[in-house]
Amino acid sequence: MYVSARADYALRAMLAVAAAGSSGDGEAGDELVKAAALAESQDIPLSFLQGILLELRRAELLNSHRGTEGGYALTRPAAEISVGDILRAVGGALTSVRGLPADRAGYHGVAVGLRDVWLAVDGAIALVVDRTTLADLLGDRTPTV
Repeated sequence: MYVSARADYALRAMLAVAAAGSSGDGEAGDELVKAAALAESQDIPLSFLQGILLELRRAELLNSHRGTEGGYALTRPAAEISVGDILRAVGGALTSVRGLPADRAGYHGVAVGLRDVWLAVDGAIALVVDRTTLADLLGDRTPTV
């Protein structure tokens, strides 16, 4: 698994939105976070972040509100948004082989067993990232696997 800058930035932005909007009870809060504030607080180039925020909105992980009082908020509680949700929203498949999702890798002859290895790797990664939520990370709790 390769964690791109885009994936890292998306996770950091979502954590910042979750932290700012959290009402302390794990529910999504009403506070909106501006893109410029996210960019500054997380040291992410604003123009790059805006594209990431658009992808997160399209994946229905963020709501956006326009205007001077506008900004971004989570669509659901931080405990219901996993790291895997975010990674898939901005990067597609968790594991790729030669640019294709692991389940589409094809081999023949002596290499036929490699597909099973890549699928097992993909499954192990999915197990960790799908069990880890924004709330876990904000609470500094790492799930046990």
